[in-house]
Amino acid sequence: MSTVTFFTSVQDQLRFVEQRIREQAGEEHHPDLRSALEHLLSAGGKRIRPTLGLLVGNMLGAPEEKLITLGASVELLHTATLVHDDLIDGALLRRGMPTLNARWSPAATVLTGDFLFARAARLAAETDYLPLMKLFAETLATIVNGELTQMFSARGVIERNNYYERIYAKTASLFEMSALAAAMVATEDEDVRGSMKVFGYEVGMAFQIVDDILDFTGDQSAVGKPIGSDLLNGLVTLPAIYFAEAFPRDEDVLSLPEGGWKDTERVQRLVDNIRQSQAIRQAMDEAREAVNRALKSLEDAPAVPEREALENLAKFIVDRRI
Repeated sequence: MSTVTFFTSVQDQLRFVEQRIREQAGEEHHPDLRSALEHLLSAGGKRIRPTLGLLVGNMLGAPEEKLITLGASVELLHTATLVHDDLIDGALLRRGMPTLNARWSPAATVLTGDFLFARAARLAAETDYLPLMKLFAETLATIVNGELTQMFSARGVIERNNYYERIYAKTASLFEMSALAAAMVATEDEDVRGSMKVFGYEVGMAFQIVDDILDFTGDQSAVGKPIGSDLLNGLVTLPAIYFAEAFPRDEDVLSLPEGGWKDTERVQRLVDNIRQSQAIRQAMDEAREAVNRALKSLEDAPAVPEREALENLAKFIVDRRI
């Protein structure tokens, strides 16, 4: 599935989103902030969250200026979470490029993330719509709460609900917000808003499940982090859960709750076994089921090109390799 099939119609709007993002570290701010923002933007990224919002908003006839502002807000919020994530995880590379904390002190990195959160909130406020500001605040709280849960009560945990809650907080909540916010500035129809919220949620859950699969199957240079890095950090994702359910007496599986994930040799053996098992296929099947639910939520959407683009975006989620 070519990304062109859903990016094409919003390419011009995405350029305006990028411009709005770059404007956030203006001349009145510290030059290192501008440098940091340029570095973060140059690291690439698929801009899939603003694309999702633009497509939903265009499909429903939302004002373009508000969609561009929302797109910039969502991408800045996402970028801020990545800055803090990389610092928390001690990650020195993202998408093959040095992270901000690889270049700066922890204090400077935290403050840069805080600045990005503040700018994201300011952009969201420019919509002059209080319910949307509440949605923004609730989503940020969900993301932060998810990070705290991951830090304090997720290491070595082999439990589905724990996993689903984590990936909702980490990823799906922001996809959900992107789709719902675009619908909120387009229509008062609660049924339409609800359908778009479901679409964002399901696509976001599928996106993170596929990310977790790629942590086992992807090419390290393409994924931008070591294969099996989640397990090495004590995070048991869906492929590992499927494997643990199939082989509950496996010694390496049994070791995880006791801190076995700290043993790199043990983790490498577990990664190899997971790759050779049915767990990868089972996890991918679950991602495809989420995409099918997302597609179902579009059944009553307007029959316009943007709807087809959203369908293509959903299908791309489970076809991508990075």
